Amino acid sequence: MSNPSDDGLAGFGYKQELERTLGNFHTFAAGISYISILTGTFQLFYFGFSFGGPAYWWSWPMVFAGQLMVALSFAELAAHYPVAGSIYNWSKRLGSPHVAWLAGWMMLTASIVSIAAVALAYQITLPQISSFFSFSGDSAVNAVILGTALIVFTTLVNAWGVKLMARINSAGVFIELIAAVLLIVALAVNITRGPEVVMQTNNTGADQPWGYFGAFLVASLASTYVMYGFDTASSLGEESHDPRKNAPKAILRALIASFVIGGLILILALMAVGDINNPEIATGGLQFIVLDVLGSTIGTIFLLAVVIAITVCNLAVQSAAIRMMFAMGRDNNLPAGKHLARVSPKTKTPVIPAIVSGVIAVLILVVNVGQPQIFTVITSIGIIMIYLAYLLVTVPMLVKRFRGQWPPPKVEGTKYFSLGKLGLPVNILGVLWGGAIVVNLAWPRREVYNATEPYHWYLEWGAVLFVGAVAVVGFAYYWFVLRHKSGVLADHAAEAHPEEAAQ
Repeated sequence: MSNPSDDGLAGFGYKQELERTLGNFHTFAAGISYISILTGTFQLFYFGFSFGGPAYWWSWPMVFAGQLMVALSFAELAAHYPVAGSIYNWSKRLGSPHVAWLAGWMMLTASIVSIAAVALAYQITLPQISSFFSFSGDSAVNAVILGTALIVFTTLVNAWGVKLMARINSAGVFIELIAAVLLIVALAVNITRGPEVVMQTNNTGADQPWGYFGAFLVASLASTYVMYGFDTASSLGEESHDPRKNAPKAILRALIASFVIGGLILILALMAVGDINNPEIATGGLQFIVLDVLGSTIGTIFLLAVVIAITVCNLAVQSAAIRMMFAMGRDNNLPAGKHLARVSPKTKTPVIPAIVSGVIAVLILVVNVGQPQIFTVITSIGIIMIYLAYLLVTVPMLVKRFRGQWPPPKVEGTKYFSLGKLGLPVNILGVLWGGAIVVNLAWPRREVYNATEPYHWYLEWGAVLFVGAVAVVGFAYYWFVLRHKSGVLADHAAEAHPEEAAQ
């Protein structure tokens, strides 16, 4: 009889439909490409610097420390539950079906928004490489054109099959890592000041009611917006070889590697830029610093590496969204679940979720044309929903620990990643961190959610209003419609349902 602690899916009530082709590096690449250091740091450095000055760098180790607590808990879960749609399935096995649905809904909605948000990073980088990529004089329109092209590409790759996705993703990650290391070396040999630069605030707290602490909290969003998505390494568990062993390692390696490489790039950029008080740093970000320090030719080569990083990042984000849609669909927990959970016999991939996620992401992009401030609000809110989805896993896990119900029964002879006695304090810290970061992200700040005129109260309170609306409307639909139909669809159910699957 199958067991939930086996790599097979029968113990969870599912039959194996996705193709197991991914190795250790593939799962690591999925996690690190979602975090995507070159994408996140180059897209958001200007934000952190403009609000917190060079001292904003300290938010990087701060966010890492908090996210490490979450990642350690996730590593334990990945060893026990190597199932697609990791956040949704983890929450389902830790808490109630209702909490699990909300976790999956939040993560799915946020992932689709993130596809659009990452695609916008093309606009920040490609036009700086060549004027060829300026198809429109309106930057918002140009961003939509470039972003749509990227989404079409990632949709086609994801629909074609996991093998092609993994090959492109792994190759892209390899190039990104090599480029990141070379960039670190290039910046290091061009430093003009010492590391004490990270103690400079550039007087950014002068207009804040809480002084520099208030400025730092705003600036820290730049790091918070980057260091998540490591759970993607586990979301591909049904397509990975030996996921119980590989996924926990991949989760932690992706986060740690991102922290080390990203932290070095940020601090060395601050040490190498010619004039640390140049106002263009707050608008041009790392792209400006790289071109300033390394010159246009070498700098352009590194910016090409950033474009590759953005591409594979979007590929990984959409891949995670597809697995979430598939996982919820086969439980009949989404509208048209039967169609969303259908796996192509040719590509062994859920093709319809790839198309649906791509189309919705492009429609979200179009919002950027007329209302760029609204898109900023939606993007920020998407990230809040990811952190909320993480809380809907770590909180039920903590409850299980307090009740003495974690870890679950193990199969004799099977090795599991385990925190041992450290599990409880790590879990507690992860929950406290998650709660604090959601409050900081959602706090109604004009400079974040309504930075330019016209000013509207509903934009400033956009995070609270939008997240609340997504949660309430989505859960109402689940409560009154879906929950009465919820359950593993017959086409996807294992032939036998072991008693352990109900755990």
